[in-house]
Amino acid sequence: MSLINYASREINCKIVYYGPGLGGKTTNLEYVYEKVAPSSKGKLISLATETERTLFFDFLPVDLGTIRGFRTRFHLYTVPGQVYYNASRKLILKGVDGVVFVADSQIDRMEANLEAMQNLYDNMAQHGYDLPKMPFVVQYNKRDLPNAAPLADLDAALNPGFPVEDEARQKPTPDPYRPGEYLVKEVDGVWIERVPTFEAIAVRGEGVFDTLKAVSKQVLKTLG
Repeated sequence: MSLINYASREINCKIVYYGPGLGGKTTNLEYVYEKVAPSSKGKLISLATETERTLFFDFLPVDLGTIRGFRTRFHLYTVPGQVYYNASRKLILKGVDGVVFVADSQIDRMEANLEAMQNLYDNMAQHGYDLPKMPFVVQYNKRDLPNAAPLADLDAALNPGFPVEDEARQKPTPDPYRPGEYLVKEVDGVWIERVPTFEAIAVRGEGVFDTLKAVSKQVLKTLG
């Protein structure tokens, strides 16, 4: 969870990008790192495996203001996509404040997406985290590819929703990011809540900062 540095007057928050191998996690972080001002970011650290890299860096957004006089510094991490690096995945999730699941929109990658999503829930539970109650968003990457699955199919598989037990929140809640859709709605007599989702083409930077801003806002709400 977030750590307070009283010397620098900063709150340090950890956001982890999770998902299947080669789905676009690294591409997201590399794009963010490229666009963040040099004066407000730390060094980009890369830990290479045989098939992909784990990246992390920290940055201080200049446009978020302060919380009780403290600035907020975000530390962004990716996890290895391959299942056999699960020990690394679990380690990186420790102390997480927000999660971005980067799904590969290609139809033939749906099984890999589902496996990674289940693995995320399992690993979060082992740390004692209840993922639906944490800052959490899903990015549907590679929307430009010809074999990209329809959004409705991706939602049904990866973001079907979870029951809303708090009666005060059992009311239709529009999705601010997808017009005409709802984050909270009643389905067959049961109130369910989805997490925010974003379409992206990370190699072109499309949807990358929309995704990051959404999870960052959720993290900041937990600090307020």
